[in-house]
Amino acid sequence: MFAASSILFVPGSRTDRIAKALASEADLVCIDLEDAVAAPDKDSARVAVMAGLADWDRTRLAVRINGVMTRAGLKDLIALTECPAPPPLLFVPMVEHASEIVQVARILDNPAIGLVPLVETIKGLRDAHRIAAQPQVAAMMFGGGDFSAQIGVDLAFDPLLVARGQFVMACADAGVPAIDVPFIRLDDAAGLADECRKVRALGFAAKAAIHPAQVDAINAGFGADSDAIAEAQDAIAAYEAAGGMAIRHKGKMLEAPIVARMRAMLARETRRNERTMIDA
Repeated sequence: MFAASSILFVPGSRTDRIAKALASEADLVCIDLEDAVAAPDKDSARVAVMAGLADWDRTRLAVRINGVMTRAGLKDLIALTECPAPPPLLFVPMVEHASEIVQVARILDNPAIGLVPLVETIKGLRDAHRIAAQPQVAAMMFGGGDFSAQIGVDLAFDPLLVARGQFVMACADAGVPAIDVPFIRLDDAAGLADECRKVRALGFAAKAAIHPAQVDAINAGFGADSDAIAEAQDAIAAYEAAGGMAIRHKGKMLEAPIVARMRAMLARETRRNERTMIDA
């Protein structure tokens, strides 16, 4: 089950940075073979990453390959089929049709690898509910950079609000978590915190980061404080004591969907605490 709130992207051509990224508080580190790697370096980056996967903590690692409609993407997929220690998660960029994810799953022939399609175009958004529904999909990521360029708007919250809403609904319909695009203004900590609050309110479960300095703000924005945890535990206990029926509890209505969200939040926090204890 995908339970990350923060995903830190690291260039696949800079394997020296991967250990440092894993030392951060990021829930997941994604090694990027696509946008972060220049065309002349893609072959050498691929070789280095496939060799290094056996040495890094793969429980917190993912890899983003190149688009499957490109030569580099096909090379990435073939390399993964021959990799003795493949990552548990694979980010697949520029997905526009569910058939692309079907094809990726067939080539990999490894159901243990969860797929994270990136929806980055209008075509992809139109088919997002079918893409998200594919059996091996663990989560979906909104690729706001390419999307904003296609429609000619700034990569900001307001211009992409409608697209984000449609994307979240597609993910929710399939029952998979939605990951938001990175916040590109690296020196605007307040802006990052504000965007985390807004996209979480929309229904996003996680946000990508392009610099380690962004991780703490994302974890804080998507995490639960002690008061929220205590409130959820108290509400769930009251709901269960009532036999699982809708009840009024401390001035709020408690019913199955609300309780389900509370249980999911507690499960995420439990997994995060368990990982923290292991890392310590």
